[in-house]
Amino acid sequence: MVKPTGFLEYPQESPPYRQVEERIRDFREVETFLPRDRLEIQAARCMDCGIPYCHAFGCPVKNRIPEWNDMVYRKQWRKALSLLHATCNLPEMTGRVCPAPCEPACTLSINLPPVTIRHIELQIVERGWEEGWIRPEPAPRKTGRRVGVVGSGPAGLAAAQQLARKGHEVVVFEKAGRAGGLLRYGIPDFKLEKWVIDRRLEQMRAEEVIFETGVNVGTDITVRYLQNTLDAIVIATGATVPRDLPAPGRDLPGVHFAMDFLTQQNMVIGGEDVPGEQRITAKGKRVVVIGGGDTGSDCVGTSRRQGAVEIHQLELLPKPPEERFVHNPWPTWPIIMRTSSSQEEGCTRLWSVSTKEFLGDEDGVKTLRCVRIEWSDPDENGRSTFREIPGSEFEIAADLVLLAMGFVHVEHGPLVRDFGLARDDRGNLVVDSDLMTSTPGVFAAGDSMVGASLVVRAIDYGRIAAEGVNRYLAGK
Repeated sequence: MVKPTGFLEYPQESPPYRQVEERIRDFREVETFLPRDRLEIQAARCMDCGIPYCHAFGCPVKNRIPEWNDMVYRKQWRKALSLLHATCNLPEMTGRVCPAPCEPACTLSINLPPVTIRHIELQIVERGWEEGWIRPEPAPRKTGRRVGVVGSGPAGLAAAQQLARKGHEVVVFEKAGRAGGLLRYGIPDFKLEKWVIDRRLEQMRAEEVIFETGVNVGTDITVRYLQNTLDAIVIATGATVPRDLPAPGRDLPGVHFAMDFLTQQNMVIGGEDVPGEQRITAKGKRVVVIGGGDTGSDCVGTSRRQGAVEIHQLELLPKPPEERFVHNPWPTWPIIMRTSSSQEEGCTRLWSVSTKEFLGDEDGVKTLRCVRIEWSDPDENGRSTFREIPGSEFEIAADLVLLAMGFVHVEHGPLVRDFGLARDDRGNLVVDSDLMTSTPGVFAAGDSMVGASLVVRAIDYGRIAAEGVNRYLAGK
């Protein structure tokens, strides 16, 4: 336990953000650090709650949150780091980009602001890097087994590191030019600068993980080759198929998937080549982002930095309430009104809006025709339906439209097809309790088997898949 009365004595203090007028001029991270002495006080707010719902209910990787809060308060930072790494391979990533479901599950969150768990996690791992406590941990002996990991996002990196530390030879295949997957190409630098990824990759290389980039498995190398040269395979390619909007005019120039837009910007910052004729830019344009989630918010922040003259963000769902509804109790994730750092930087947000048509000509999209909708009360299964409100049609001027409505499932290309992998009715890969697919020796981790989810959940599934591979290889 930390300080028994800490939550009564100290108010919550959140990490500060750089000023809007400063941060929109660059792509550096917007969040800064609390001073260490004040962070230790924040750790003291962790109470003797009996059952740590932050750990047991809120955190997918089951981080030992009360324990490392206690160590931070007692200035035992190295022990806090050891506890943190015991459950999470990439805390410097989750400490930056995780929505922190642990915080609304904190017992304090019943009627007080929760412990600032995510920021404490981030400062623990950054202190570890600063002090040189984080070093390569190569396996003391080799097993002689070779494992391939397809995809280098959070699930793939977690699985690869766990497997390498067990003594297996691990090869990570990544179709992009650099390793990192979603972390590198899907998340803007103002939330996660890419040197953070490179630092962890260097540790993994020192642990003898091999990275083969620019390799599209199933196309550049065949499934048969993988089966003949590897003892086990982990598919961690993510749920990369975006949800489309099949409205009239969808094929007009200037209507793009959000991830194409975000990926290009990250490539430019990373010094990778993006041909000028293919470059998607918001500079000097009226931008409409369709989708109100994290990806849509990232599009807003990127468009603002590129120099958009106007930004609208449309959401099909109704505007959330300021406080929890009675059917959304603690410790479940609160469906409440939130404003991201990107939205604070300037955009017009509209809720309960459906896009009916894209209007324009051969030069590109010019206008969106929209209609306002009305949602019904939830039925006995908790489902709501909507109807268009007669006479509520309106138009929004747009030169660039970004579709950020989420992702549906893993790509069903040669990799999935040639392995003959079973899929569920949502298009996700079917796995057993060890995360092995319908093909023996082929495992799946992260979004490829659950659909689009959180970075922290992908890390958890990567670790579980690595355990399943170990058991499979031991039996083999």
